[in-house]
Parts: sequence; C-alpha cells; structure tokens
Amino acid sequence: MSHLKKTLVIFDIDGTLLFSNKVDSQIFNLAFEENFGFPLPSLDWNHYPHVTDTSILRALFKTANVPHPSDEKIESFKDDYVARLEQGRVDNPQGFQEVPGAREIILQLIAHPQYEIGIATGGFRKPAFVKLNHVGIPTDSLFMGFADGNETREMIIHESLAQVPNLEQIQKTVYLGDAIWDVKTTRNLDMPFIGVRKDNDHEVLFKAGAHHVISHYPKFEDFEQLLIAAKIPKSLT
Repeated sequence: MSHLKKTLVIFDIDGTLLFSNKVDSQIFNLAFEENFGFPLPSLDWNHYPHVTDTSILRALFKTANVPHPSDEKIESFKDDYVARLEQGRVDNPQGFQEVPGAREIILQLIAHPQYEIGIATGGFRKPAFVKLNHVGIPTDSLFMGFADGNETREMIIHESLAQVPNLEQIQKTVYLGDAIWDVKTTRNLDMPFIGVRKDNDHEVLFKAGAHHVISHYPKFEDFEQLLIAAKIPKSLT
C-alpha cells in the first residue's frame, strides 16, 4: 500500500473554472419562471441562504408562499435549465469562458501522483457537467459534490470528501472559489482557501478573510507553491 501523502484540491465551478455567472443566472431565472410561474426576486445570490441551488429553490417557494413542488417537477425544471444552458453556450460562447489556465492546471494535477482533485459546487449536477464539458475538463477521476440533496455548501464539500479513497493519505485539502460565501464556508470547515476573481477585484475576498487570490491559473510549479502557502481564511471577529 502506498503511503504517499497527498494534497486534495477542490474547485468550485462558476467563477473559478469558468466565467459564466451572468449568463447562467439569466438562464436559471428564465427556466425557473417558465416552470414555476414567477421570476426570481433577485439574481444577487447573496440574498439567498447558503447559496446553493437547493436552498435557493426552497427559499423562493417559501417566500412566495407556495407549496414546494414535487421531485418530478424539480427534475423537469433541471432538465429545462440544462437544455437552455446547452443552447446558451452555443448562442453565446463568449458568455462561457474558461478561467485562463483552469483546464491545464487540472490536467496537470490529475497526472501528478501527489494530488487528488475534487469539485464542490453550489449548483446542480446536470448543469455542472455541461459547464465542465464546455471547457474540456475531464470528470472521470474527480470527486464531486453538488447541490442535489444538499442544502449547504459545507454538505457539498463533505460529499466530495466522502468519495476520496484512503482519505488518511490526504495531508492537506485546499478549496478554490470565487465568492464571499466560499470564504465563509472554508473558514467554517477550517479548510485552506485560494480565491479566484475575474476582474482583479481581489479586495472583495481579502476583506472577507482570504489570504491568497488569483485572476488566472499560473504555471504548475507556481500553483504548487500557492497550494503549499494556502491558509484557512482569517476570522473577522
């Protein structure tokens, strides 16, 4: 049995591996209104608890004072959302751009025996695969957690962790995300964090407690040093 100590690197998707937040949010809203009869009151996900697709839906139905739809209706919404997302990436490929270097860094991590790679996203499973496939990120060897059945981001990360074989070999786990809620989640889990921000507005995450923020993925040896340096976000109290 190998006793090689490994680093587990877990990635968010939206804003972390590809920039699709604006278009994706609009498509989510269109599919939601078509399937449930009323629009989202806000596309600012900070307004919703836990910022996962499951918790967002629950909050929307509760606020609208309508019964939570059946599982079949939720699955129908997901399928409609995925179909619109598939068409959206064809109609507007510029709206679904890879974060520079994301695919290459994941391929290099997959090929390296010292690393395991995970995905933990607040989105549902089906649209997540659409996005990963769009930027050519292979999924066969990734340990993945999604919002399906998971209310909180902590639960989603734990779903990813639960799939890792020989978890005792993991000496460090680092999460990469783009949002303030990612900082909060990793702080709650005592997990080192690296931020990703598209527009060099790094201060957004620094003010939330992040120690390291990037706008693109550097060459592999520099990324390795970043993983070594990654820290649990600072407490703001």
